[in-house]
Amino acid sequence: MLLRALAAATAVAASLSGPSAFGVDSLPTPPDRIVIDVATVNGSGCPAGTAAVAVSPDNTAFTVTYSSYLAQVGVGSKPTDFRKNCQLNLRVHVPQGFTYAIASADYRGYAHLEKGASGTQRAGYYFQGLPDTAHQNHRFDGPRDDNWQATDTVDVAALVFAPCGEERNFNINTELRVSSGTSDPTRTTSFMTMDSTDGDINTVYHLAWKQCP
Repeated sequence: MLLRALAAATAVAASLSGPSAFGVDSLPTPPDRIVIDVATVNGSGCPAGTAAVAVSPDNTAFTVTYSSYLAQVGVGSKPTDFRKNCQLNLRVHVPQGFTYAIASADYRGYAHLEKGASGTQRAGYYFQGLPDTAHQNHRFDGPRDDNWQATDTVDVAALVFAPCGEERNFNINTELRVSSGTSDPTRTTSFMTMDSTDGDINTVYHLAWKQCP
């Protein structure tokens, strides 16, 4: 079932600044709203019905919210729990005469990592039929028992825009991975999740716009 995201943003997305924060203030912003359909959701970190998308009112960002995305090792975990992933396949409907690229992505969550353990957040982005972009990794080392935040930023010159006049699905691949390292998994538990204070998982993607010829 398609999850239709209209221009009603979460509090997180509504408070975001526009593309100028990423050095793309010279790029235009379309006057009309964008609509995003979640075509498919696959992965152990986003079971069916646990992912939704909201678009900010100014069309400069969209937020993906999850309700189940946790990687862990140690007491109480299964052997496969050390790695969780999610692939979102999004159908993005943009105003006529415009195309877009992902300028930045913000991730945040919570990590409880025992001494000697580590966690990694990884993401990659690509348009259907085009080469995958370089993956970006963020590592966190224990001991740690606190919120975490990571940002992937793309330089203006490196922005990859969707082809003008074509509708190509946009794919987002994310991953959380936790390693026990030198900690004792028979006596401790280490975990990493992308969750906010209200218990949801929020990932914010910032858009850069370009007018098509």
